Amino acid sequence: MRFATRILIGVAAATSVAIAAPAAAGATTTTTAASATSSYDSWGAYDSSDGKASAKGSVVFHQKKYKDWYWKTFWVKKKVCWEKDGDKKCKWVPKKVKKHVFEWKHVDTYTVHGNLFNKKWWGKNDCAWATFKIVEHDGSTHFERYDNCRKFPKHFSFSGKDAEHITVKVSRGNEWSPKGWHSDWEDVYHAAP
Repeated sequence: MRFATRILIGVAAATSVAIAAPAAAGATTTTTAASATSSYDSWGAYDSSDGKASAKGSVVFHQKKYKDWYWKTFWVKKKVCWEKDGDKKCKWVPKKVKKHVFEWKHVDTYTVHGNLFNKKWWGKNDCAWATFKIVEHDGSTHFERYDNCRKFPKHFSFSGKDAEHITVKVSRGNEWSPKGWHSDWEDVYHAAP
């Protein structure tokens, strides 16, 4: 009886190894393929000029490929034949043909994660502020702002696409806007040339 049990346990162990090995190999392949189009980097910590506000975090960049379909016109030569006086005559005539074709394009997406620390949460200008400037590939610029008026760190995140450069300025202020003690514009992300 014990001999039969040992055989069954051995078969079960061999089967589980045979099943787990290809699954583990597949997981490695997937991770490698994903890492070719994704990147992760940390930024900060950056402080306000008075040292009472601080921000740090990470940025995840991902490049997605897609097929951009469009109609393209091609000129082809078509053989046209006819009979004249009992003789068959042919000639090549140009003809316009439309085909649905695609080209590979990509879109760059990003997600910025961060934590904003408030080291002075009482009195005047009791809030920490992080202002992000996002410059896109076409030159357009927009801003994202986050505040923390509490004692504990505040988590935030935002996403977008086609960013050329992302910078952050850490400041002090009230609950409506930053008022002063600004840091310089500090790097969060810069697209590869």
